[in-house]
Amino acid sequence: MKFDVILPGTNHIPGFYPWSHALDGDGFRRILRTLDESGFHAVSVSEHLAMPLFEVPRLGSYWQDALSTMAFAAAATYRIRLDAAVLVLPYHHPLRLAKSLATIDVLSGGRVNVSIGVGHAEQEFVAMGVPFRERGSIADEILEALHTLWTAEQPAHHGKYFEITGLAVDPRPVQRPRPPVYVGGNSAPALRRAARYDGWQPNPTDFTLEEIPPLLDYIRGQPEYAGKEESFDINWLKSPTGVTLSEGFAGATASELNGYRDQLIEAYCGRYRKIGITRTVAEPPPGVGSELEYLDYLRWFAEEVMPEV
Repeated sequence: MKFDVILPGTNHIPGFYPWSHALDGDGFRRILRTLDESGFHAVSVSEHLAMPLFEVPRLGSYWQDALSTMAFAAAATYRIRLDAAVLVLPYHHPLRLAKSLATIDVLSGGRVNVSIGVGHAEQEFVAMGVPFRERGSIADEILEALHTLWTAEQPAHHGKYFEITGLAVDPRPVQRPRPPVYVGGNSAPALRRAARYDGWQPNPTDFTLEEIPPLLDYIRGQPEYAGKEESFDINWLKSPTGVTLSEGFAGATASELNGYRDQLIEAYCGRYRKIGITRTVAEPPPGVGSELEYLDYLRWFAEEVMPEV
């Protein structure tokens, strides 16, 4: 089981880690350094270019640029992988995206994951001039173009949406033949897309863990999945349900923390592993009120939970 952390403060969702809304560059570096030193697998950021006005009360208007934040995280760390939850592919021209991700991969020493989705906020598509109803086919073409741009000596892509030819494109990623690609989404097209690549990220996670097996069966039934039984990642971005600390992390006694730890280990080694989850997020119970408490929790989790799982 690999544990990721979604970097707090890169968005300002109302009520979600209010303390993180005041983080500056030094605060982000402290968190990233702790993640790097503690052995977490990946740090993730989210992507919205803008927020539809009707969604601002729920999701806020502050969302940092995902690629810029991944580059910042690369410079602040040495070993942790750099990921997204998720990059919205149709917002990006494949040549520009190939260059950005390859550059981050080179400068980080080969630590980029490419987790992608097709998007859902129609107003963003309108502002970008991208046809919303064609976002799935656009995403598929971008994935094909990225592979070509990263692997071919003289890349040429001739598609419905993009024409790229007669160009030399360097640098290419350190990871060969390309960085791993994980697909977010729960629709049948998204599941088929995931089967063609390296993993699946259920997104959004507005359903239960127990609803995952039939979706996984669908992925495993795709011809493109063959041969990936040992390498395919399933990244579930939710903590175990029913595992809580009544007084929060800072107020818990040693005995309460031990019980909480044992419940987490049981959930990860039992329910998660049985279903086939290979990656998940580490996030503290509700009530964390400061950066210091958040960092204390990350260190505790890395010392008490991760080695046992």
